Amino acid sequence: MKLFVCQDHVDRGIDVIVDECETFPNLDKIEGSNNLSTTCEYCSGLATYIVANAGSSTK
Repeated sequence: MKLFVCQDHVDRGIDVIVDECETFPNLDKIEGSNNLSTTCEYCSGLATYIVANAGSSTK
């Protein structure tokens, strides 16, 4: 599971991964060309982080 979230919704993304995957998630900042048009899962703002369970690649 992988979620793209903005700064305001990082906590919500972490909570969802913990609840659904029962593990603490990886948290990676989106940088460079990866941030051109990626939007937050919870609003229309630009995503600044990828929150993913340990089994998902965040790259």
